[in-house]
Amino acid sequence: MKINFSKLTAAGNDFVLIDNRKDIVNAADYQKLAAKLCNRRYSIGADGLIFIEESKTCDFKMKYFNSDGSFAAMCGNGGRSIAKFAYEIGAAKNKMVFETDAGIIKAEMIAPEIVKLQLYEPTDLRQDIKLNIEGRDFDIDFINTGVPHAVIFVDDIEKIDVFKYGNLLRFHKEFAPAGTNVDFVQVSKDNTILVRTYERGVEGETLACGTGIIASAIISGLKNFVKAPVQIIARGGDKLSVSYQERDGKIKNVILEGPAIISFEGTVKI
Repeated sequence: MKINFSKLTAAGNDFVLIDNRKDIVNAADYQKLAAKLCNRRYSIGADGLIFIEESKTCDFKMKYFNSDGSFAAMCGNGGRSIAKFAYEIGAAKNKMVFETDAGIIKAEMIAPEIVKLQLYEPTDLRQDIKLNIEGRDFDIDFINTGVPHAVIFVDDIEKIDVFKYGNLLRFHKEFAPAGTNVDFVQVSKDNTILVRTYERGVEGETLACGTGIIASAIISGLKNFVKAPVQIIARGGDKLSVSYQERDGKIKNVILEGPAIISFEGTVKI
């Protein structure tokens, strides 16, 4: 069987998107198909596979799978990508509301290739976790922005071995059993931070991670390094913006704004 797909990129994070509102693909095959289609040598290639499904309460529902086939409740860059995709295929207007397994998200097309997401409240904030990894001390802050993130501040983001330490921390017993994404952050000038992310499920560094960018911006703000709205430069070079409000010890009104671009469209045999 052949199906239509679109390939989108959001700040360097790339995704295959499939319109499955008519149940063309069996949901039981989602994970296997993600591992197949995201393979960069034998198929389309992407950091993740996203399905758009019918929703009884919102404009549509988002189902996200990492490139290794593992399920994730949410992906920030994927959220912007599916908003752009839904608008282009007529599944939603320029302002939309959609379901994810992490919560309800509002999105708006504020320019042809710029999407603004209003997300749910983050959870599980834990600060100042002290870990020693192969003789190196790390001071870690943890927060779940739809998926878990460990945030680490470094002096020079170019000198950190993202794969080595990201992999070791991703599987560390402190974050068991689910594991964690790992974000390395350098505070720059003009209320800007630089972020590099080791992404769980991809099992390597990605050019951007939306939920990691949100986590990094919030933790940077809590430490008084920056003030919202925070400007973030991802590894791919794109600039994104995160704003939020802190009330009564809780983070509310989280907004992620950044690019989402259709790279190409086609058909693939599954």
